[in-house]
Amino acid sequence: MSKTVISTFSSRAQAEKAVSDLRNKGFEHEISIVAKDESGTTAIDRNSEMYGGDSITDGTAAGGMLGGIAGLALGAGAMAIPGLGPVIAAGPIAGLFSGAATGGIAGGLTDWGIPEDRGNYYEGKLKEGNIVAAIKTDDNKVSTAASVLRSHGAQDVETH
Repeated sequence: MSKTVISTFSSRAQAEKAVSDLRNKGFEHEISIVAKDESGTTAIDRNSEMYGGDSITDGTAAGGMLGGIAGLALGAGAMAIPGLGPVIAAGPIAGLFSGAATGGIAGGLTDWGIPEDRGNYYEGKLKEGNIVAAIKTDDNKVSTAASVLRSHGAQDVETH
């Protein structure tokens, strides 16, 4: 049975380090990242660390909002969410938000087992400019995912 570990980051650097550490611990396609795209730019930096480049360059993925994170998970894409504005999502969770144009982020999170009230909370955190990380994984990997997130400064770490 799978569960979702969800958290927020107040900085891009923290989120990038957490995602990198998760990948080093064997998490690949389970990692999803969602953040506001303040610039409206959605080009993904193919020279980011994910793609073997030397560094994460400024102003490339989501106008620098996510830097290399956008390439760290499959399915990166951008969309406009009413009441939230432009959002970039990377990873399996991005597919959930393709139908979120009317239901918002919270509605998409319920498909991952996040209760509606907590989905609304995380949507609010996105509005404030935080980055939301979600890892959908097997029960036996949940504590590892949560531990890695916390070790990199994640806030609001929950398992559902």
